[in-house]
Amino acid sequence: MSAIAHTDANPADAPPAEGTHHRGLITLCVMGASVMQALDMTIANVALPHIQGSISSTQEQMSWVLTSYIVATAIMTPFSGWLAGRIGRRRLFLLSVMGFSISSMLCGIAQSLPEIVIARALQGITGAALVPMSQAVLLDINPPERHGRAMSVWAMGIMVGPIIGPALGGWLTEYYSWRWVFFINVPVGILAWLGIAAFMPETRKVKSRFDFFGFAMLSLAIGALQLMLDRGQTLDWFASTETWITFGLALLAGYLFIVHLATTDKPPFISLALFADRNFLTGSFFILLVGMVLFATLALLPPLLQDLMGYPVLYTGLITAPRGIGTLVAMILLNRLMGLIDTRYLVAFGFALTAVSLWIMTGFYLQMPSDLVIWSGVLQGFGTGFVFLPLSTLSFATLAPRLRNEGAAMFSLIRNIGSSIGIAIVVALLTRNTQILHARLGERVTPFADGLAGLDAGSVAAAGDLAGVNAEVTRQAAMMAYNNNFHLMLVLTLCAIPLVVLLRPATAGPKDTNAVME
Repeated sequence: MSAIAHTDANPADAPPAEGTHHRGLITLCVMGASVMQALDMTIANVALPHIQGSISSTQEQMSWVLTSYIVATAIMTPFSGWLAGRIGRRRLFLLSVMGFSISSMLCGIAQSLPEIVIARALQGITGAALVPMSQAVLLDINPPERHGRAMSVWAMGIMVGPIIGPALGGWLTEYYSWRWVFFINVPVGILAWLGIAAFMPETRKVKSRFDFFGFAMLSLAIGALQLMLDRGQTLDWFASTETWITFGLALLAGYLFIVHLATTDKPPFISLALFADRNFLTGSFFILLVGMVLFATLALLPPLLQDLMGYPVLYTGLITAPRGIGTLVAMILLNRLMGLIDTRYLVAFGFALTAVSLWIMTGFYLQMPSDLVIWSGVLQGFGTGFVFLPLSTLSFATLAPRLRNEGAAMFSLIRNIGSSIGIAIVVALLTRNTQILHARLGERVTPFADGLAGLDAGSVAAAGDLAGVNAEVTRQAAMMAYNNNFHLMLVLTLCAIPLVVLLRPATAGPKDTNAVME
């Protein structure tokens, strides 16, 4: 895709007036397709326990349903920039929406774990272009003075989609079936396809070389790393030969990719000019962190509320949905504040609010009222909204227009990598820490412990009460393991706040990167 950045006929160089005759309709159509794709990162979360029972899988195996989609999206996202130049952005949108709708139907009719994992991977492959290309489209059809508002619309769709996913997924699962979590994409995809076919103009096509070696090495590195993270806990990590193999593949492919990027005399898969821009480089680190914290939290909450606290699937969706209200309020306020306050302060404020919400979540307990979940979610949604929109604006504020397509794809790639790594890590830590904490708590369960004094172990076991005690120890250990995960994300968020000073003010214009690119 980086070849686009090295050609004069880059679709990103299209004049802002392109498509202005139907600017509103184009925005509605591309955002509808993008929200559909972003929504599927979390809509299946609350339905996972029902899917797990339907296809007879373990909780660790069910994490593949989430990560297969995110990893496939991450691998294919950079490819979308090259495809946009090769076949045209409009045709790419139409093929992506069609493929995403068909793969969603395949997810809905899946009867086994391999079937649904493969179908989810196809969803990620076909839908990878929707989010980055929607960002590039909105930047192209709006003049520079409207870019802030355009990015506000884009960020609102990308952020609100994953946040309302649990509520919508819970409602569909409760009143219909978990299969409708995927079937719902079909009518939305049809409407988006018809709108894009009717109103979006085609961009100029560019016949350019694609760096397939760089793409292959990056894909292998990401895939091997994710496979190691997903299966590491089951295989006891580096006690397994498979873990060593996947770890070695990830390191080797990553090394070859970096060496190739730095030494090739032809246009590389990822243009070095992107990372010569300090704002984009720093913003990429921040968006990696946002992906880890936001999506890992959304992956943890449904099993916590349903499995440990016994909430119905619909109620789980309803009490996690208000975080979307926080994000919407943040977006509304940011439309007024971004021109008045240094955007870097807004990013720091957003990280601080996210840290406060995570601090509240470290105090979750099994008998807590649902209000605690609701208000911590609203606060986290508000804080994440304050991070995402200003961060998107700052990351592209000093980036040359010719790098816009590539930058949008890379920005989404890094966010997806953060999401997949974050989910894999917290699921592995949850399983491991639950076992460790169960052993520690179990050591204290004796006939001489408070509350158990005077009980005869034989009579307790005969009455079946010992199984009840063990079940309660397991619940308490799991709750503590969830709290430890929230504490880890709190520390990561706090560490990011001082690094905001590395960003340049949004008033700085795009610099000339011709020398760098040559």
